Amino acid sequence: MYAIVRTGGKQYQVACGDMLRVEKLDGEIGEAVDLAEVLLLADGDNVRIGQPVLEDVKVVAKIAHQGRGKKVIIFKKKRRKGYRLRRGHRQSFTALKIEEIVGTAA
Repeated sequence: MYAIVRTGGKQYQVACGDMLRVEKLDGEIGEAVDLAEVLLLADGDNVRIGQPVLEDVKVVAKIAHQGRGKKVIIFKKKRRKGYRLRRGHRQSFTALKIEEIVGTAA
């Protein structure tokens, strides 16, 4: 059984036991998070597609880690002008462990 969920403006395919890295969510490590925007639920040959979401289905996950990604360097330069700008950025993320998918695909 798997589901397609939407969080942080992106869509992810999840199944029970998966680890998922999403945009930062509020909460402490060990807290349960409900992902209610389920777009599709599939169980073998039974598939339900939401229009746009499935109302009676949710994905329960637990926050495994709150962190920041690798640094990305932004470098701007204009030739012959002496203009150079160097900036760095680290995107925050939340790692989720998918506990269960609540709902039926029938």
